Amino acid sequence: MTPEVALQKRQQMIRDGFCVINNILTNAFMQELQDESERFLANHVQPNHTRYHGHHILVAGKDNTLVQKLLEWPAALNALEEMGFGDFPVAKGITILTKDPGAPPLYWHQDWYYWNDPISCAPWPQDIFMKYYLTDTTPENGCLKVIPRTHRKRIDLHDKLLHASKLGNVIKPGSESKEKYSVMFGDHPDQVDVCVEAGSLVMRDARLLHSARKNHTDRRRTMLLVWIRRPSTIPDYWNDEIPEPVLNRDENKDYPSTTIPNEFLT
Repeated sequence: MTPEVALQKRQQMIRDGFCVINNILTNAFMQELQDESERFLANHVQPNHTRYHGHHILVAGKDNTLVQKLLEWPAALNALEEMGFGDFPVAKGITILTKDPGAPPLYWHQDWYYWNDPISCAPWPQDIFMKYYLTDTTPENGCLKVIPRTHRKRIDLHDKLLHASKLGNVIKPGSESKEKYSVMFGDHPDQVDVCVEAGSLVMRDARLLHSARKNHTDRRRTMLLVWIRRPSTIPDYWNDEIPEPVLNRDENKDYPSTTIPNEFLT
């Protein structure tokens, strides 16, 4: 990645909340990961509560050499370093996520659990979801959908979504076709389909609103998720304005976790 491209990718992460890096995996390593994923999936019974996420299998790097190889994959670590994200520690494991043939869409949500913490309004990414796709993704096979800039900008959808304990009824079978949950599963005028080729890496800010389409095909769509989190400090590359809540943040305070956006999302 050239310095110019690295800067563009970082700027896109800061501005839009996501970016794509193509061809991050070699074909040979991708095939190894595909075979290993299928080995795990062959004996896995998907619980009902993950029907919208698909198969959801956690694998620690210490227990699997291929997973550890992915966590330390040089091309990915180099990309992070070149983008200025070298202060994100190497993760401990991955999550195998799938969209099986005919699997329903995933509802709109974001994955930030720290909205009570003033670091929530940081202009830079604190938590990044690294998504390694082992198959091409299209609107037909359940590609990722995102609403750019919603990691830092509140929109109407933020105040309509159900969170945490209120998701109980949403995850029941058939919810995607019920009118009362249409806002959770429907399209949004500002959404973008993130269609990528196998071997690509999608980087997403944890605060970004996202979902996934239904898989209308007869083939499984597999993705390996790595979640990384940097220290709650100001990045070395940052030379723009810093929000006052971040400057005044008490680093010794214990902020209760919550997935519900508050005054730190404006």
